[in-house]
Amino acid sequence: MIVVDIETSGVDFVKCGIWQIGAVDFENPERIFIQEARIDDEDTLFTGNDKKLFDIIGKTEEQLRDKTKQSQKEMLKNFFKWCEKSKIKNFMCENPQFDVAFLEIKALKYGLKFPFSYRAYDFHSVAQLKHLQVNKKILVDGKGSAGLNFLLPFCGVKDERGFHNALEDAKLTAECFSRIFYGKNLLEQYKNQQIPEYLKQK
Repeated sequence: MIVVDIETSGVDFVKCGIWQIGAVDFENPERIFIQEARIDDEDTLFTGNDKKLFDIIGKTEEQLRDKTKQSQKEMLKNFFKWCEKSKIKNFMCENPQFDVAFLEIKALKYGLKFPFSYRAYDFHSVAQLKHLQVNKKILVDGKGSAGLNFLLPFCGVKDERGFHNALEDAKLTAECFSRIFYGKNLLEQYKNQQIPEYLKQK
């Protein structure tokens, strides 16, 4: 299983670009992927209220359009090649409707074959079902989002970084999935963060 996260220049699948891909091979978690690319000249950026996202990702427009970086097509080709060695080629994402759709649409744009199953594992749903089982209610934040950062405390995992990073999000998702599904730690960097009793296998 390939746990993947992407960073983009906005939320429009067609008009915006992917500038970073991060992934963890769940069956072999020491195998990781992290690369950055420049967005295309025609790609749009965060607009309106989304401009605050520049502060979240810690990048400027100049950095996202840096001509010295590889193209999105090159980054996608490298990612697809990296995925070839994964035993299980299904994606696991916190929000697969976003990440998988973005990757597939960009692959189509660049004439690349999308060599993955159309069925992806949805970590958000897995976490919500486990929360319902443990606490008899769905975990909501009042805004209808309840994203990854909102689910981390339930898994006993802390996000101690600064800016958003695709690899770190993929690692957090992989670690939380392992704790929820198997009741055990996956990645060395989270080994000292205690697994809640309600997630441990009896």
